[in-house]
Amino acid sequence: MPHETFHYKSWADIEHTAASLGISLPRSENLDVLKAPLDIGGHTAHNRIALQPMEGTDGTQTGSPGELTVRRYLRFAEGGAGLIWFEAVATAPEVRASARQLMITEDNLDDFKRLVEQVKETGLKKNGYAPVIVMQATNSGCYSKPHGYPEPLIAYNNPLFEETPLPQSCVLSDAQLKAYEERFGLAARLARAAGFDGMDVKCCHRYLACELLSAYTRAGAYGGSFENRTRFLLNAYRAAQANISGDFFLTSRLNVYDGFAYPYGFGVKPDGGLTPWLEEGKKLVDILKNEMRIPILNITIGNPYKNPHVNRPYDRGNYVPDEHPFAGVDRMMRCVGEIQRAYPGLPVIGSAFSYLRQFSPQLAAGMVEQGSCAMAGFGRMAFADPDFPNKILSGQPLDAPCVTCGGCAQLLRAGSPAGCIVRDRKIYSLEALK
Repeated sequence: MPHETFHYKSWADIEHTAASLGISLPRSENLDVLKAPLDIGGHTAHNRIALQPMEGTDGTQTGSPGELTVRRYLRFAEGGAGLIWFEAVATAPEVRASARQLMITEDNLDDFKRLVEQVKETGLKKNGYAPVIVMQATNSGCYSKPHGYPEPLIAYNNPLFEETPLPQSCVLSDAQLKAYEERFGLAARLARAAGFDGMDVKCCHRYLACELLSAYTRAGAYGGSFENRTRFLLNAYRAAQANISGDFFLTSRLNVYDGFAYPYGFGVKPDGGLTPWLEEGKKLVDILKNEMRIPILNITIGNPYKNPHVNRPYDRGNYVPDEHPFAGVDRMMRCVGEIQRAYPGLPVIGSAFSYLRQFSPQLAAGMVEQGSCAMAGFGRMAFADPDFPNKILSGQPLDAPCVTCGGCAQLLRAGSPAGCIVRDRKIYSLEALK
Protein backbone atom coordinates (compact mmCIF):
# COMPACT_ATOMS: atom_id res chain seq x y z
CA MET A 1 0.00 0.00 0.00
CA PRO A 2 1.36 3.49 -0.82
CA HIS A 3 2.66 5.46 2.13
CA GLU A 4 -0.28 7.61 3.25
CA THR A 5 0.34 11.26 4.07
CA PHE A 6 -2.23 13.12 6.13
CA HIS A 7 -3.84 15.63 3.78
CA TYR A 8 -7.39 16.00 5.04
CA LYS A 9 -8.97 19.46 5.13
CA SER A 10 -12.35 18.48 6.58
CA TRP A 11 -14.14 15.63 8.29
CA ALA A 12 -15.95 15.03 5.02
CA ASP A 13 -12.56 14.24 3.45
CA ILE A 14 -11.85 11.80 6.27
CA GLU A 15 -15.24 10.14 5.89
CA HIS A 16 -14.77 9.76 2.14
CA THR A 17 -11.46 7.94 2.51
CA ALA A 18 -12.69 5.90 5.47
CA ALA A 19 -15.75 4.78 3.50
CA SER A 20 -13.53 3.65 0.63
CA LEU A 21 -11.75 1.43 3.15
CA GLY A 22 -14.99 0.09 4.62
CA ILE A 23 -14.41 2.03 7.84
CA SER A 24 -16.72 4.32 9.80
CA LEU A 25 -15.01 6.38 12.51
CA PRO A 26 -17.10 7.74 15.40
CA ARG A 27 -17.63 11.48 15.20
CA SER A 28 -19.47 14.16 17.15
CA GLU A 29 -19.42 17.94 16.94
CA ASN A 30 -20.76 18.08 20.49
CA LEU A 31 -17.45 18.68 22.23
CA ASP A 32 -19.30 19.52 25.43
CA VAL A 33 -19.33 15.78 26.22
CA LEU A 34 -15.60 16.14 26.87
CA LYS A 35 -16.27 18.75 29.56
CA ALA A 36 -18.20 16.39 31.82
CA PRO A 37 -16.52 15.45 35.12
CA LEU A 38 -15.78 11.82 35.93
CA ASP A 39 -15.47 10.17 39.34
CA ILE A 40 -12.42 7.92 39.59
CA GLY A 41 -12.37 6.06 42.88
CA GLY A 42 -13.45 9.10 44.87
CA HIS A 43 -11.30 11.54 42.88
CA THR A 44 -12.82 13.91 40.35
CA ALA A 45 -11.40 14.29 36.86
CA HIS A 46 -12.85 17.62 35.74
CA ASN A 47 -13.07 16.61 32.09
CA ARG A 48 -12.82 13.58 29.81
CA ILE A 49 -9.33 14.26 28.46
CA ALA A 50 -6.43 12.17 29.75
CA LEU A 51 -2.73 12.49 29.03
CA GLN A 52 -1.20 9.11 28.33
CA PRO A 53 2.12 8.03 29.89
CA MET A 54 4.89 9.33 27.64
CA GLU A 55 8.43 8.75 28.86
CA GLY A 56 10.79 11.70 28.63
CA THR A 57 14.06 9.85 29.32
CA ASP A 58 15.08 12.92 31.29
CA GLY A 59 15.39 11.75 34.89
CA THR A 60 18.59 11.78 36.92
CA GLN A 61 20.94 8.83 37.22
CA THR A 62 19.29 8.00 40.55
CA GLY A 63 15.78 8.08 39.09
CA SER A 64 14.59 11.48 40.32
CA PRO A 65 12.69 13.85 38.02
CA GLY A 66 15.14 16.09 36.14
CA GLU A 67 14.74 19.69 35.02
CA LEU A 68 13.10 18.70 31.75
CA THR A 69 10.79 16.30 33.61
CA VAL A 70 9.57 19.12 35.80
CA ARG A 71 9.18 21.46 32.82
CA ARG A 72 7.13 18.88 30.94
CA TYR A 73 4.71 18.09 33.75
CA LEU A 74 4.14 21.70 34.71
CA ARG A 75 3.24 22.40 31.09
CA PHE A 76 0.91 19.40 31.16
CA ALA A 77 -0.70 20.72 34.35
CA GLU A 78 -1.30 24.13 32.78
CA GLY A 79 -2.86 22.42 29.75
CA GLY A 80 -5.99 21.46 31.65
CA ALA A 81 -6.37 17.69 31.20
CA GLY A 82 -8.62 16.08 33.78
CA LEU A 83 -6.20 13.19 34.29
CA ILE A 84 -2.43 12.97 33.90
CA TRP A 85 -1.23 9.37 33.57
CA PHE A 86 2.35 9.86 34.73
CA GLU A 87 5.04 8.09 32.74
CA ALA A 88 6.65 4.74 33.51
CA VAL A 89 8.52 4.63 36.83
CA ALA A 90 10.79 1.63 37.36
CA THR A 91 10.21 -0.73 40.27
CA ALA A 92 13.86 -1.89 40.49
CA PRO A 93 17.23 -0.57 39.22
CA GLU A 94 17.88 -3.41 36.80
CA VAL A 95 14.48 -3.10 35.10
CA ARG A 96 14.86 0.53 34.03
CA ALA A 97 14.29 1.02 30.29
CA SER A 98 17.13 3.54 30.15
CA ALA A 99 19.78 5.03 32.38
CA ARG A 100 17.51 8.08 32.66
CA GLN A 101 14.19 6.39 33.35
CA LEU A 102 12.44 7.56 36.49
CA MET A 103 12.58 5.26 39.52
CA ILE A 104 10.94 6.03 42.84
CA THR A 105 12.85 5.06 46.02
CA GLU A 106 12.92 5.92 49.69
CA ASP A 107 15.87 8.20 48.99
CA ASN A 108 14.22 10.30 46.28
CA LEU A 109 10.64 10.21 47.56
CA ASP A 110 10.73 13.91 48.40
CA ASP A 111 11.66 14.76 44.81
CA PHE A 112 8.54 13.00 43.52
CA LYS A 113 6.43 14.51 46.27
CA ARG A 114 7.62 17.97 45.32
CA LEU A 115 6.77 17.44 41.65
CA VAL A 116 3.29 16.06 42.36
CA GLU A 117 2.57 19.04 44.61
CA GLN A 118 3.78 21.45 41.92
CA VAL A 119 1.62 19.78 39.26
CA LYS A 120 -1.50 19.98 41.40
CA GLU A 121 -0.83 23.55 42.49
CA THR A 122 -0.14 24.61 38.90
CA GLY A 123 -3.34 23.02 37.62
CA LEU A 124 -5.39 24.59 40.39
CA LYS A 125 -3.92 28.03 39.82
CA LYS A 126 -4.23 27.95 36.02
CA ASN A 127 -7.49 26.07 35.52
CA GLY A 128 -9.30 26.11 38.85
CA TYR A 129 -8.81 22.39 39.43
CA ALA A 130 -5.98 19.95 39.99
CA PRO A 131 -5.63 16.96 37.66
CA VAL A 132 -5.99 13.42 38.91
CA ILE A 133 -2.49 11.91 38.70
CA VAL A 134 -1.72 8.21 38.22
CA MET A 135 1.83 6.86 38.48
CA GLN A 136 2.70 4.07 36.06
CA ALA A 137 4.80 1.44 37.84
CA THR A 138 6.80 -0.71 35.44
CA ASN A 139 9.09 -3.66 35.03
CA SER A 140 10.64 -3.18 31.60
CA GLY A 141 11.48 -6.85 31.22
CA CYS A 142 12.76 -7.48 27.69
CA TYR A 143 13.34 -3.74 27.20
CA SER A 144 15.57 -3.29 30.24
CA LYS A 145 18.56 -1.01 29.50
CA PRO A 146 19.60 0.28 32.93
CA HIS A 147 23.10 1.19 31.74
CA GLY A 148 22.10 2.44 28.30
CA TYR A 149 22.51 -0.86 26.43
CA PRO A 150 20.19 -3.89 26.28
CA GLU A 151 20.16 -6.16 29.32
CA PRO A 152 16.92 -8.02 28.63
CA LEU A 153 14.99 -9.92 31.26
CA ILE A 154 12.47 -12.10 29.47
CA ALA A 155 9.59 -14.42 30.31
CA TYR A 156 10.28 -16.79 27.43
CA ASN A 157 12.24 -16.95 24.20
CA ASN A 158 10.37 -15.39 21.29
CA PRO A 159 11.66 -15.58 17.70
CA LEU A 160 9.64 -12.48 16.74
CA PHE A 161 11.83 -10.40 19.04
CA GLU A 162 15.13 -12.33 18.98
CA GLU A 163 17.28 -12.54 15.86
CA THR A 164 19.18 -15.26 17.71
CA PRO A 165 17.77 -16.88 20.86
CA LEU A 166 18.73 -15.08 24.03
CA PRO A 167 20.62 -17.21 26.57
CA GLN A 168 18.70 -18.91 29.34
CA SER A 169 20.33 -16.54 31.81
CA CYS A 170 17.98 -13.86 30.45
CA VAL A 171 14.87 -15.95 31.13
CA LEU A 172 13.45 -15.06 34.52
CA SER A 173 12.82 -17.95 36.91
CA ASP A 174 9.57 -18.36 38.83
CA ALA A 175 11.39 -17.19 41.96
CA GLN A 176 12.63 -14.06 40.22
CA LEU A 177 9.14 -13.29 38.95
CA LYS A 178 7.77 -13.69 42.46
CA ALA A 179 10.33 -11.21 43.77
CA TYR A 180 9.44 -8.71 41.05
CA GLU A 181 5.75 -9.00 41.94
CA GLU A 182 6.56 -7.81 45.42
CA ARG A 183 8.32 -4.73 44.09
CA PHE A 184 4.93 -3.35 43.08
CA GLY A 185 4.03 -3.30 46.77
CA LEU A 186 6.90 -0.94 47.57
CA ALA A 187 6.10 1.15 44.49
CA ALA A 188 2.47 1.53 45.61
CA ARG A 189 3.46 2.60 49.11
CA LEU A 190 5.91 5.18 47.78
CA ALA A 191 3.49 6.43 45.11
CA ARG A 192 0.83 7.05 47.73
CA ALA A 193 3.34 8.77 49.99
CA ALA A 194 4.40 11.00 47.08
CA GLY A 195 0.84 12.24 46.65
CA PHE A 196 -0.20 10.38 43.52
CA ASP A 197 -3.91 9.56 43.44
CA GLY A 198 -3.41 6.09 42.03
CA MET A 199 -0.94 3.65 40.52
CA ASP A 200 -0.93 1.75 37.25
CA VAL A 201 0.43 -1.80 37.35
CA LYS A 202 1.74 -1.53 33.80
CA CYS A 203 0.62 -4.36 31.54
CA CYS A 204 1.04 -3.13 27.99
CA HIS A 205 3.31 -3.01 24.93
CA ARG A 206 5.17 -6.19 25.93
CA TYR A 207 6.75 -4.92 29.11
CA LEU A 208 7.07 -7.80 31.55
CA ALA A 209 3.50 -8.19 32.85
CA CYS A 210 2.20 -7.87 29.29
CA GLU A 211 4.75 -10.32 27.89
CA LEU A 212 3.60 -12.90 30.40
CA LEU A 213 0.02 -12.70 29.09
CA SER A 214 1.31 -14.44 25.95
CA ALA A 215 3.60 -16.94 27.72
CA TYR A 216 1.83 -19.93 26.19
CA THR A 217 5.12 -21.76 25.65
CA ARG A 218 6.57 -21.15 29.13
CA ALA A 219 6.60 -24.08 31.55
CA GLY A 220 5.70 -23.79 35.21
CA ALA A 221 3.46 -21.54 37.28
CA TYR A 222 3.69 -18.51 34.98
CA GLY A 223 3.00 -20.06 31.59
CA GLY A 224 0.49 -22.04 29.60
CA SER A 225 -2.97 -21.58 31.10
CA PHE A 226 -4.83 -18.30 31.45
CA GLU A 227 -4.51 -18.57 35.24
CA ASN A 228 -0.75 -18.95 34.98
CA ARG A 229 -0.23 -16.24 32.36
CA THR A 230 -2.12 -13.69 34.47
CA ARG A 231 -0.48 -14.76 37.74
CA PHE A 232 2.26 -12.09 37.72
CA LEU A 233 -0.13 -9.22 37.05
CA LEU A 234 -2.67 -10.29 39.66
CA ASN A 235 -0.01 -11.00 42.29
CA ALA A 236 1.50 -7.57 41.60
CA TYR A 237 -1.94 -6.10 42.30
CA ARG A 238 -2.19 -8.05 45.55
CA ALA A 239 1.24 -6.86 46.64
CA ALA A 240 0.24 -3.28 45.87
CA GLN A 241 -3.12 -3.60 47.65
CA ALA A 242 -1.36 -4.72 50.81
CA ASN A 243 0.58 -1.46 50.88
CA ILE A 244 -2.12 1.16 50.29
CA SER A 245 -5.12 2.58 52.10
CA GLY A 246 -7.66 5.37 51.85
CA ASP A 247 -8.75 6.58 48.43
CA PHE A 248 -5.51 5.68 46.66
CA PHE A 249 -6.50 3.40 43.78
CA LEU A 250 -4.91 0.83 41.49
CA THR A 251 -5.42 0.45 37.77
CA SER A 252 -3.64 -0.67 34.60
CA ARG A 253 -2.77 0.43 31.11
CA LEU A 254 -3.63 -2.90 29.56
CA ASN A 255 -2.95 -4.54 26.21
CA VAL A 256 -5.97 -6.55 25.12
CA TYR A 257 -4.44 -7.36 21.70
CA ASP A 258 -0.76 -7.66 20.77
CA GLY A 259 -1.08 -8.00 17.01
CA PHE A 260 1.12 -11.12 16.79
CA ALA A 261 -0.01 -14.61 15.89
CA TYR A 262 -0.38 -17.37 18.48
CA PRO A 263 1.64 -18.52 20.39
CA TYR A 264 3.48 -15.19 20.63
CA GLY A 265 0.61 -12.75 20.89
CA PHE A 266 -2.17 -12.12 23.40
CA GLY A 267 -5.66 -11.37 22.11
CA VAL A 268 -5.72 -13.66 19.06
CA LYS A 269 -7.20 -17.09 18.42
CA PRO A 270 -4.84 -20.09 18.25
CA ASP A 271 -5.47 -20.41 14.51
CA GLY A 272 -2.57 -18.31 13.24
CA GLY A 273 -4.69 -15.27 12.40
CA LEU A 274 -4.17 -11.67 13.47
CA THR A 275 -7.81 -10.67 13.95
CA PRO A 276 -8.40 -9.25 17.46
CA TRP A 277 -10.06 -11.80 19.73
CA LEU A 278 -10.74 -10.18 23.08
CA GLU A 279 -12.36 -12.98 25.05
CA GLU A 280 -9.33 -13.52 27.30
CA GLY A 281 -8.89 -9.77 27.60
CA LYS A 282 -12.47 -9.38 28.77
CA LYS A 283 -11.99 -12.27 31.19
CA LEU A 284 -8.99 -10.45 32.67
CA VAL A 285 -10.86 -7.13 32.82
CA ASP A 286 -13.63 -8.90 34.74
CA ILE A 287 -11.11 -9.99 37.37
CA LEU A 288 -9.57 -6.52 37.58
CA LYS A 289 -12.98 -4.91 37.97
CA ASN A 290 -14.66 -7.32 40.36
CA GLU A 291 -11.77 -8.76 42.38
CA MET A 292 -9.16 -6.01 42.26
CA ARG A 293 -11.82 -3.27 42.36
CA ILE A 294 -10.14 -0.97 39.89
CA PRO A 295 -12.14 2.25 39.25
CA ILE A 296 -10.81 2.95 35.74
CA LEU A 297 -8.92 1.11 33.00
CA ASN A 298 -6.65 2.36 30.23
CA ILE A 299 -6.88 0.20 27.08
CA THR A 300 -4.24 -0.11 24.37
CA ILE A 301 -3.11 -2.65 21.76
CA GLY A 302 -0.05 -3.48 19.69
CA ASN A 303 3.64 -3.01 20.25
CA PRO A 304 5.55 0.25 19.64
CA TYR A 305 8.75 -1.64 18.82
CA LYS A 306 7.56 -4.26 16.30
CA ASN A 307 4.19 -3.13 14.94
CA PRO A 308 3.93 0.56 15.94
CA HIS A 309 1.15 1.29 13.47
CA VAL A 310 -1.17 -0.84 15.63
CA ASN A 311 -1.02 1.32 18.75
CA ARG A 312 -0.03 4.68 17.26
CA PRO A 313 -1.07 5.02 13.60
CA TYR A 314 1.22 7.36 11.69
CA ASP A 315 2.19 8.37 8.17
CA ARG A 316 5.86 9.26 8.51
CA GLY A 317 8.87 7.16 9.37
CA ASN A 318 11.09 4.41 8.01
CA TYR A 319 8.68 1.57 8.74
CA VAL A 320 5.77 1.55 6.28
CA PRO A 321 2.87 -0.66 7.42
CA ASP A 322 0.80 -2.63 4.94
CA GLU A 323 -2.40 -0.79 5.85
CA HIS A 324 -3.90 2.68 5.76
CA PRO A 325 -3.48 4.60 9.05
CA PHE A 326 -7.28 4.82 9.31
CA ALA A 327 -7.31 1.02 9.64
CA GLY A 328 -5.15 1.37 12.75
CA VAL A 329 -7.39 4.07 14.20
CA ASP A 330 -10.46 1.94 13.48
CA ARG A 331 -8.92 -1.18 15.05
CA MET A 332 -8.05 0.71 18.22
CA MET A 333 -11.49 2.29 18.50
CA ARG A 334 -13.20 -1.07 18.00
CA CYS A 335 -11.04 -2.80 20.63
CA VAL A 336 -11.53 -0.01 23.17
CA GLY A 337 -15.26 0.08 22.44
CA GLU A 338 -15.66 -3.67 22.83
CA ILE A 339 -14.12 -3.54 26.30
CA GLN A 340 -16.14 -0.49 27.36
CA ARG A 341 -19.45 -1.93 26.16
CA ALA A 342 -18.70 -5.23 27.92
CA TYR A 343 -18.17 -3.33 31.19
CA PRO A 344 -20.27 -0.14 31.01
CA GLY A 345 -19.83 0.50 34.73
CA LEU A 346 -16.04 0.63 34.44
CA PRO A 347 -14.73 3.85 32.87
CA VAL A 348 -12.35 3.01 30.02
CA ILE A 349 -9.73 5.36 28.57
CA GLY A 350 -9.24 5.09 24.82
CA SER A 351 -6.01 5.55 22.87
CA ALA A 352 -4.69 6.53 19.40
CA PHE A 353 -6.66 9.74 18.92
CA SER A 354 -3.65 11.86 17.94
CA TYR A 355 -3.42 10.61 14.35
CA LEU A 356 -6.45 12.67 13.32
CA ARG A 357 -4.62 15.84 14.37
CA GLN A 358 -6.98 18.84 14.36
CA PHE A 359 -9.96 16.50 13.92
CA SER A 360 -9.13 14.33 16.93
CA PRO A 361 -11.56 16.20 19.25
CA GLN A 362 -14.49 15.11 17.07
CA LEU A 363 -13.28 11.50 17.18
CA ALA A 364 -12.88 11.71 20.96
CA ALA A 365 -16.32 13.24 21.40
CA GLY A 366 -17.84 10.60 19.15
CA MET A 367 -16.32 7.77 21.17
CA VAL A 368 -17.46 9.24 24.49
CA GLU A 369 -20.91 10.19 23.22
CA GLN A 370 -21.68 6.71 21.91
CA GLY A 371 -20.41 5.01 25.07
CA SER A 372 -17.32 3.46 23.50
CA CYS A 373 -15.02 5.01 26.11
CA ALA A 374 -15.34 7.29 29.12
CA MET A 375 -12.18 9.33 28.50
CA ALA A 376 -10.01 10.08 25.49
CA GLY A 377 -6.30 9.50 26.05
CA PHE A 378 -3.68 11.50 24.14
CA GLY A 379 0.07 10.90 24.25
CA ARG A 380 1.99 12.38 21.32
CA MET A 381 -0.40 15.31 21.14
CA ALA A 382 0.66 16.41 24.62
CA PHE A 383 4.32 16.53 23.55
CA ALA A 384 3.43 18.64 20.52
CA ASP A 385 1.00 21.03 22.22
CA PRO A 386 0.69 20.74 26.01
CA ASP A 387 -2.17 23.27 25.95
CA PHE A 388 -4.35 21.22 23.59
CA PRO A 389 -6.89 20.17 26.29
CA ASN A 390 -7.75 23.78 27.10
CA LYS A 391 -8.04 24.52 23.39
CA ILE A 392 -10.52 21.66 22.95
CA LEU A 393 -12.50 22.61 26.05
CA SER A 394 -12.73 26.27 25.04
CA GLY A 395 -13.63 25.55 21.41
CA GLN A 396 -10.35 26.76 19.94
CA PRO A 397 -8.85 24.98 16.94
CA LEU A 398 -5.86 22.70 17.42
CA ASP A 399 -3.39 24.85 15.53
CA ALA A 400 -0.21 22.99 16.55
CA PRO A 401 -1.17 19.30 16.56
CA CYS A 402 1.12 16.30 16.54
CA VAL A 403 2.08 15.40 12.97
CA THR A 404 2.81 11.75 13.88
CA CYS A 405 6.39 11.91 12.62
CA GLY A 406 7.73 9.56 15.29
CA GLY A 407 10.60 11.85 16.24
CA CYS A 408 9.78 11.71 19.94
CA ALA A 409 9.91 7.91 19.82
CA GLN A 410 13.28 7.99 18.05
CA LEU A 411 14.70 10.10 20.86
CA LEU A 412 13.23 7.76 23.47
CA ARG A 413 14.66 4.64 21.83
CA ALA A 414 18.10 6.29 21.74
CA GLY A 415 17.95 7.12 25.45
CA SER A 416 17.91 10.88 24.79
CA PRO A 417 15.48 13.35 26.37
CA ALA A 418 12.23 12.91 24.43
CA GLY A 419 9.87 15.59 23.24
CA CYS A 420 8.41 17.12 20.10
CA ILE A 421 11.06 17.77 17.45
CA VAL A 422 8.57 19.84 15.44
CA ARG A 423 6.87 22.10 18.00
CA ASP A 424 9.60 22.17 20.66
CA ARG A 425 12.69 22.01 18.46
CA LYS A 426 14.75 24.44 20.54
CA ILE A 427 15.04 21.70 23.14
CA TYR A 428 14.44 18.44 21.26
CA SER A 429 16.23 17.52 18.05
CA LEU A 430 17.28 14.39 16.21
CA GLU A 431 20.62 16.11 15.68
CA ALA A 432 21.44 15.00 19.21
CA LEU A 433 21.53 11.42 17.93
CA LYS A 434 24.21 12.06 15.31
